[in-house]
Amino acid sequence: MAQMPPIPDRSEWPVGRAEQLEPLVRRVLAPNPSPYTFTGTQTYIVGAGREVAVIDPGPDDTGADDHADTNGEGHVAAILAAVGDAKITAIACTHTHRDHSPASRPLQAATGAPIIGCAPLMLDDDGPRADAAFDPDYRPDRVLTDGEQISGDGWTLEAVATPGHTSNHLCYAVVESGALFTGDHVMGWSTSVVSPPDGDMAAYMASLQKLYDREDRVLYPAHGPQIDNPRQLVRGMLGHRRQRERQIVRLLEDGGPHAIAEFVSGMYKGLDERLHGAAGRSVLAHLIDLERQGRVAVEDERWMIRA
Repeated sequence: MAQMPPIPDRSEWPVGRAEQLEPLVRRVLAPNPSPYTFTGTQTYIVGAGREVAVIDPGPDDTGADDHADTNGEGHVAAILAAVGDAKITAIACTHTHRDHSPASRPLQAATGAPIIGCAPLMLDDDGPRADAAFDPDYRPDRVLTDGEQISGDGWTLEAVATPGHTSNHLCYAVVESGALFTGDHVMGWSTSVVSPPDGDMAAYMASLQKLYDREDRVLYPAHGPQIDNPRQLVRGMLGHRRQRERQIVRLLEDGGPHAIAEFVSGMYKGLDERLHGAAGRSVLAHLIDLERQGRVAVEDERWMIRA
């Protein structure tokens, strides 16, 4: 995680208005900008004909949750306006954090469309951000496994399992165009938070490698700009995570046992204080991975090189 860039001019990221990104892909931005969601959650509409799929319908449409990350007031209406007369044949979520999946229910109620995609996941998460709580009411009609496909008028979506940010995270590939919707797994504006107990650094790294080995033309993340150089960016993300692991080991070798907060202050110079908790979660995920490798140990919440 790097220092968060300022949220761009809102005129460049219009909330609630459908933007055509390519013939089969439109984007509708939810009204939930925050230090964790950047300009907000991006809902994607796939298809140009009579049938469309909606990917990551976004946060709760009622506005009942007063946290910025999960404010989705008016978003379902914006999605329906963007879809127009087309029929929604699938509502697909990349994962079930509360800025991604809750709007699946009012969208389903309005259209009758099935919720198809990632598995439900119920875990207590002591992470530092409101949307790190899982959506407790997510109920898919069908769960997709790696490589499974759904299709509609002129489009085919293939599920690409990418655990790490969450254990149930899926990306979705458009078979016809080479586009990949990456949810929170790969983003162009920031690295993803990996928050134990569900977030797993080893799984996250394996999922990054999986995307690096693919030949996708463009990546559409749930937050931030599209990525036109997928393999270059993913290679950089793999290198960044390996660098963070080396930093952790060096701090322990040179400075002795560390608590999580000490790692954050030593590794994330200039980081927005609002993101310190999230950075600490990713540090913890690295430490757990190193502990599994037998390289570090923990005692009284202080981590050290294993003797």
